Amino acid sequence: MGRWSEWKPDGKKGRKFILSKMANLVTSLCCVVLAAVVVAYAQRRSQLVARNQYERMGSDVTMQCGSLDNDASVSWKVNGTDVKAQHHLAGPRLILTQVDLGHNGLYSCFQNPNGERRDTIILHIGIPPREPTVTCRSNTYPKGFYCSWHQTHQTYIPTTFEVDVQHNQRSLEVQKDAVHKNRCHVRFPEVFSSFPYYVNVTAVNALGKAFTIVSFEESSIVKPDPPERVTATPIRDNPRRLEVTWYSPSTWPDIDSFPLKYFLRYRPLIREQWQHVELSDSTSHTITDAYAGKEYIIQVAAKDTEIGTWSDWSVAVHATPWIVNPVPSTPTTEVDFSGVPETRTSPIPSSKAPQKAEPPVGRAARLLTFFTFAVGNAAIVCVM
Repeated sequence: MGRWSEWKPDGKKGRKFILSKMANLVTSLCCVVLAAVVVAYAQRRSQLVARNQYERMGSDVTMQCGSLDNDASVSWKVNGTDVKAQHHLAGPRLILTQVDLGHNGLYSCFQNPNGERRDTIILHIGIPPREPTVTCRSNTYPKGFYCSWHQTHQTYIPTTFEVDVQHNQRSLEVQKDAVHKNRCHVRFPEVFSSFPYYVNVTAVNALGKAFTIVSFEESSIVKPDPPERVTATPIRDNPRRLEVTWYSPSTWPDIDSFPLKYFLRYRPLIREQWQHVELSDSTSHTITDAYAGKEYIIQVAAKDTEIGTWSDWSVAVHATPWIVNPVPSTPTTEVDFSGVPETRTSPIPSSKAPQKAEPPVGRAARLLTFFTFAVGNAAIVCVM
């Protein structure tokens, strides 16, 4: 009994120890199997989810079917149909020669003989970017300026732009435009600065990058927007005058501290030569030499009084000077000629010279004959 009582607890401990070890082993095996399943699933998902491949136009392109060995046998489809373009198969690889935009598409590879899909590739054919064209302008002087850029040719693939602005050896904050994709805004760090600005715009896509650097002084990029709400009104009883008015551009922030001057041009539609008037700070002008009765076309431009360049021309307006209405003729009393024989008169002569009379004509016209004879000292006229 003593031995049994001593062994029994030891036996329970042994069984618990063995069971614990077995449970740990089973748990470890389950974790290993689960990890293997997860890895296999992830690999399969990575093969099924389409991946992008960017290639240069005119080049030869090689597409690899997943991670298959070199001796694997595969077949390829593009957009769901068999690949028919000029190509070459080398094991799990598809080689296309001198690709162009017609090779764009969704390519899928299938492992033979079961035809299981092993990879999917979206092929994008494009061109590396070239140096972008960059222009900068201040239409909100003295608040700041904006820069715009564009590619001079299509790249056919997504292209982004990176912008860096330097002034007096420090970088300035660049704010993207909310409306225009290829435009940014920069605030002037100081007004009347003598240090030049350097703007670097870099075009980047999957096939390469290219950049352009422009430099300028503050005063050289000031260019207001055109004047707004231009109107031209004829002046009563003045057949050679037109009153032209306009408003300063609403984007110009401080017209009092930074006044604008204006340039007016006008011409009749019957002529191609413009007449010009430069005005200091007035927003109206009276044209005094217009051709009477002729339609005019009128435009206005604006410029800072000291720096910068002229704005573009405003929207053209059309106007015609005052036209005097002809005086209506005095109405005559209407007479009822019903029942009176119809007659026709000859045209009014163009001069005061005597005109030969013509006999009246019509349905009820009568021939009038004059007879003249003398009786003593008197002459007697008879009408038949």
